[in-house]
Amino acid sequence: MAPTPEEPGHRVTVRLDRLLAARGLTLVELSAQVGVSVVNLSVLKNGRARAIRFSTLTALCDALGCTPGDLLEVEPRDG
Repeated sequence: MAPTPEEPGHRVTVRLDRLLAARGLTLVELSAQVGVSVVNLSVLKNGRARAIRFSTLTALCDALGCTPGDLLEVEPRDG
C-alpha cells in the first residue's frame, strides 16, 4: 500500500523475527512475557505497525535481552 499524503512513508523496519529465532522463542511465549497480545506482536513483526509505545519497546527489550537498536533498523535512503 502506498503512503498517503497524511501518512508519509518511513524506512524503519522491525527485526523481531530475527531476535525471536536467535533466542528460540515463539510469539506466544513472548506475548506471555511482555503482556502484549499475539496479534499485536504479529502486526509489529510483519511490519504493519504504525507506532510502538515506549512501554512496549521497553518490555520487548527486557524480554529479549536487547536494545531498541537491536530491534529497530532504519533502511538507507534511496539514491
